[in-house]
Amino acid sequence: MLLAEARDVQSITAVKRHGTWARLRRQRVAMACVVIIVLFVLAAILAPLFAPHDANFGYTDGLTMDGRPLGSSAKFLLGTDTTGRDVLSRLLFGARISLTVGVLATLLQISLGVVLGAVSGYYGGWLEAIITRAVDIMLAFPVVLLGLTAASVFSPSVPSTILVIAATQWMYMARVVYSIVLSLKEWQFVEAARAVGSSDRRIVWRHILPHLGPVVIAYSTLGIGVSILLEATLSYLNAGVPTPTASWGAMINGGLTYYRQDPALVLYPGLCLTVVVLSFTLLGDGLTKALQARS
Repeated sequence: MLLAEARDVQSITAVKRHGTWARLRRQRVAMACVVIIVLFVLAAILAPLFAPHDANFGYTDGLTMDGRPLGSSAKFLLGTDTTGRDVLSRLLFGARISLTVGVLATLLQISLGVVLGAVSGYYGGWLEAIITRAVDIMLAFPVVLLGLTAASVFSPSVPSTILVIAATQWMYMARVVYSIVLSLKEWQFVEAARAVGSSDRRIVWRHILPHLGPVVIAYSTLGIGVSILLEATLSYLNAGVPTPTASWGAMINGGLTYYRQDPALVLYPGLCLTVVVLSFTLLGDGLTKALQARS
């Protein structure tokens, strides 16, 4: 009887997931965000083909006689920055850095959050006490301060930026997973698994975690936008991606010197950052609404 109920629960879950994606496809804003994200991903992947110049090379003819950046021209379509580097090329390679850091940092923080949240929610006891206290402590550390501290101890790099972002963001996913697992472990399909002698590890990985899939996907989408924004913030403060590697945050910082004479130096990377982060945020909101409509 319990085994039959467990199979029914899994079948219903599969049908509900299909309905979630069907509802998401009916949301025009969310689907438009998917198109925008795909275009930026393609631009990042194909940056070596699309970039007209070396993104990190300062061209001698990329500055005026008095050392100012050039505006739009036939050779430099979006102009140059303060060191004579092509802005368009740096935007394309900056997309690669931002998306790479955003995706990898989110994958790492989601993995930590899911594992620790599931363990604390299912087992309880001293594990729950330790993990929940660790969550409370980590929530007290601002990501920017931790990033500046890490930059002063270690040389700024892409891996260190990913680790800093993941180390200061995993707690949110852990809290969500903890509350869901706390409820799921009392359901009858878990009791059915226990009745047939399944181990706790198998119950968690085989029967509980699959039910977290839609929620994890929705929070992951939101998390990528947050991670991209945090990477830009750290790079803006010279605590993220090291120079001369192209990064939208570093480009905004570098363009502040001439932002009155040439606002495009700040406008272009700022616009790219805004569009990408907003797209991931709106897509995450769409996924959340689709999940809420399902329940």
